[in-house]
Formats: sequence, C-alpha cells, structure tokens
Amino acid sequence: MSDPLGQVFSALADPSRRHVLGFLADHGTATATELTGELPMTRQAVSKHLATLSEAGLVESERAGRETRYRLTGAGAEWDERLDALRRHLEGRR
Repeated sequence: MSDPLGQVFSALADPSRRHVLGFLADHGTATATELTGELPMTRQAVSKHLATLSEAGLVESERAGRETRYRLTGAGAEWDERLDALRRHLEGRR
C-alpha cells in the first residue's frame, strides 16, 4: 500500500492487532509465542498480525539470540505532536 496513513488505519481496523498493540504498550516487549498465549489464535496468525503492524510502522522487532522481540515504535510521540498542533490551531479559531 502506498498510502502510509491508510496503512496505519488498515492495521488498526482489526481488533486482534489492537489487542497486540495494547499488550505491547502494557508490557514493553513480547515474542510472537508470548502473544499467542494472549490471543485465541495460532502463532502463525499472530506472526501475520505482527508483520502487518510492522509494515504500518507501528511495531518493530529485534533479534535476541533465538528470539525475536517486538515493541511499539516511537511513532506515537509524533502523533501526539500533530494532535497537539491541531488542538492549538482549532482553539485559536474560537
């Protein structure tokens, strides 16, 4: 998908992917196997969700020995800044 924003919203449209993001927000990092214990799906399905989230720039992975650990990217801070700027702009129009 060439539309990065569309890719983010598409990734967020699935409740399972939102659950993965929530888990990572609460726990910092996790492996696909750890996430499988949190979701009623196979490890392969969790891996596909992680790939979609990674392609959208929402999670990143790091190899540590035999494990691949996933964590949220820093993109959230960028959104906070944009939303704050929008809020200031809208407040200035009152």
